[in-house]
Amino acid sequence: MAKNTKVKTKKAKSKKELKVIRKKKKQFVQVKTGKLFLQSSFNNVIMTLTDDNGNTLEWVSAGHLGFKGTKKSTPYTATLVGKAMADKIRGRGIIDLKVYISGVGQGRDAAARALVSSGVNIISVMDITPIPHNGCRPKKPRRV
Repeated sequence: MAKNTKVKTKKAKSKKELKVIRKKKKQFVQVKTGKLFLQSSFNNVIMTLTDDNGNTLEWVSAGHLGFKGTKKSTPYTATLVGKAMADKIRGRGIIDLKVYISGVGQGRDAAARALVSSGVNIISVMDITPIPHNGCRPKKPRRV
């Protein structure tokens, strides 16, 4: 570097010049009744809140709460998912709720109990787990 070169530096802005940027508040559509779909698999617990037409309003899962691996499918995690969903339901102002449970995981009962204990008004509970009526077609007999 030469001796006479100058290095340019930017001056910091004063506090008066800084602008405060604020996010807009979310505008929620007011819904009185809703459907809650609870999907409990061997790997995760997912709760989805919809309106009567089936449009998704909110969702929570065990992975969304920060759990990883086999911890996502435990009953304890399912209770935390249920409590988180109950908070979102209260924030939406939903009064009546229909619950649809599907899956065979450990968190089915725990998540439903967490919803009941949090004070959500549940109208009906349905189990929509798909069950094969006659099973798959059997293999053809082996020819030796």
